[in-house]
Parts: sequence; C-alpha cells; structure tokens
Amino acid sequence: MKRFILLTAIALTGLSAHAKKTCTDQPKDKWMKEDDFKKKVEGQGYQIKKFKQPGTCYEIYGLDKDGKKVEIYFNPVDGSIVKEK
Repeated sequence: MKRFILLTAIALTGLSAHAKKTCTDQPKDKWMKEDDFKKKVEGQGYQIKKFKQPGTCYEIYGLDKDGKKVEIYFNPVDGSIVKEK
C-alpha cells in the first residue's frame, strides 16, 4: 500500500511539473499586448481558434497555414515558439 501511495505521489508530481511551462521570466509589462501578438501570429499564417494565457505563456489552439491542427506555446515577450504539439 505504501508503494502504491509513493508511486501515485511521484506520478502526480511529474504531471504538475509538466503542466507548468515556463515561457518567460520577464514581468507582464514587458509582454506584447494580446491583440498585437494575435496579429503577429495570424500574419504568420495561423488561424487562432482559442487563445489562452496560462502562467507565463501565450497559448493558441488553431490551424497552421496548411490547415493542420496546432497547439503552440509562445514566449509573450517576443512571440517566439517555446513548444508546439
């Protein structure tokens, strides 16, 4: 039983660490405005279906220029891609 609890705790710790993506350590006053960011991303050929701002990232769900579904985490300071699924 102790082993099960220990394994569960380790698994949950790993999930929470994975869920928190760090995209920048800059304060929010250095971030691009959401509207400016969205225009930049759309100018690169992405269609934004859903926009989120989890933690230190800008995140979009949508389509790329080829119509493929994407989930992308961006650095909100410079708009660079941090992680893409």
